[in-house]
Amino acid sequence: MSLAETMRIHEPYPGLFAYYDGRILGKRLHSERPNWLDDGAYSLGVASYAIVSGKEALVYDTHISFEHARAIRSHLSSLGVTSIRVVLSHWHTDHVAGNAGFIDCPIISNKLTRNTLIEKRKVLAEKDPPINPVVMPTETFEGETVLQVGDITVKLMQFNIHSADGTVLLLPHLGVLLAGDTLEDTVTYISEPDNTAFHIAELDRLAGLEFSRILPNHGDEQIIASGGYPPSLVTATRDYLARLLSRLGEPDLENQSLKDFVAPELAAGTLTYFAPYEAVHRQNIAALRGAKPDE
Repeated sequence: MSLAETMRIHEPYPGLFAYYDGRILGKRLHSERPNWLDDGAYSLGVASYAIVSGKEALVYDTHISFEHARAIRSHLSSLGVTSIRVVLSHWHTDHVAGNAGFIDCPIISNKLTRNTLIEKRKVLAEKDPPINPVVMPTETFEGETVLQVGDITVKLMQFNIHSADGTVLLLPHLGVLLAGDTLEDTVTYISEPDNTAFHIAELDRLAGLEFSRILPNHGDEQIIASGGYPPSLVTATRDYLARLLSRLGEPDLENQSLKDFVAPELAAGTLTYFAPYEAVHRQNIAALRGAKPDE
């Protein structure tokens, strides 16, 4: 069986495709043992995206396996696409695992993503499952840059949220932000706890961009399929991090459920509750208190 057998394809906007997999109760793809693919991506739900105009496509992240990358290419080929470029949102496993499926395409990242992939090549090759070879970006930028995909203008912007090397895509013609892991529903995963205060400031900068909908890489499938999240997801994410920092000294903090912790956002409808994020919340508390999070 192909690892991509359960991948679903949605088209939330004309020419913008979401390749969604996971959030299937009781199903694992790789192993019963704890591993990044099943526990860090598939169980929470994961999406990559493609922007298509004419015969050109821009793929945002290469998904969680070579098989997923191959399935994305097959779909794009069926649409008549003959030219593909890739943009990486950041260096983490579930965003670069399919890079080998696009080895013959230009792969674009910010310079920090490329440098981090070079530094972490051995770490990624020793993951379970391994990412080997680690296919590197062929082009880099710093700060921001603009790409033209057929008739569509795409703005690439660097943000230090979740990971220091984050890249988001802004589609001005749709008012859509492709957010990578800078935003996540139910809650963000804290992978660089020492930078959390800076992440909060960067979320304020992100909120200043002009967009009306957000498509994150991890979130509710039906919300993504129907057009994405409102800008309030940025505020909800910022408030979650600020609340965590302000309450970190409470001795029983880890005993409070995520559901209770984000009760104001759930009541307002700015976040949706997905039970597997309880574990992410506990990991976030541990990370901020000094334990080293998994990458």
